Amino acid sequence: MALRQLRLGVNIDHVATVRNARGGAHPDPVTAAKLAIEAGADGITAHLREDRRHIRDEDISRLRALSRPLNLEMAATGEMQAIALKTRPHAVCIVPERREERTTEGGLDAAGQMTALAPFVAKLNDAGIRVSLFIAAEASQIEAAAKLRAPVIEIHTGGWCEALAHGDSAASDREWRRIVAGTQQAASLGLEVHAGHGLTYESAEAIAALPQIAELNIGHFLIGEAISGGLAAAIKTMRAAMDRGRAKAS
Repeated sequence: MALRQLRLGVNIDHVATVRNARGGAHPDPVTAAKLAIEAGADGITAHLREDRRHIRDEDISRLRALSRPLNLEMAATGEMQAIALKTRPHAVCIVPERREERTTEGGLDAAGQMTALAPFVAKLNDAGIRVSLFIAAEASQIEAAAKLRAPVIEIHTGGWCEALAHGDSAASDREWRRIVAGTQQAASLGLEVHAGHGLTYESAEAIAALPQIAELNIGHFLIGEAISGGLAAAIKTMRAAMDRGRAKAS
């Protein structure tokens, strides 16, 4: 029996990071989201952080209006819950967040935060928002997600991808076995399984072979590839515009 096509969620946070480096409106993360959708993305992921270092509040309503589902990554705070309940994204992925981190550094401790997370998840569930927990592929965390009635987990693949990047075969094999076991456990508990963090073409191809995985969320790598692949075209377009202007002056 053929498996359903694996969904791709494209994270456009770092387009906003570049925009915010200068202020203003360029480059526009919503324009990037539209391009991603035209290219085949099944959904758009955006992380609204407490410090608003990339995605801003006004971006959320614009992203919400697009033709593909919005997956809003956020910390489990009252402020973020209120924003989710107001904007009603298709999905919310609850992630850990520390102001001093460069990016999300690890999985959510669902097992250790059951008391705080239970009412948070319940309120989003009651509002019809699909809740995902961004967790490590650990048995206790996956069991906690099921107990919290989160219908989806997203497995943090950062440790595996980092080991691959450093050529540490022992560590990458160990992390891979954890991911495989975690996807199997989650599926047996009735959870939908997503994965993301640090994925490249090669690692995405490998993890796509796991039948339990329904969706991959990828951002930083794709934005980096867009710069590499698209910069030459942008420079040629700029050169042509300059040449047209100079021709008018002659």
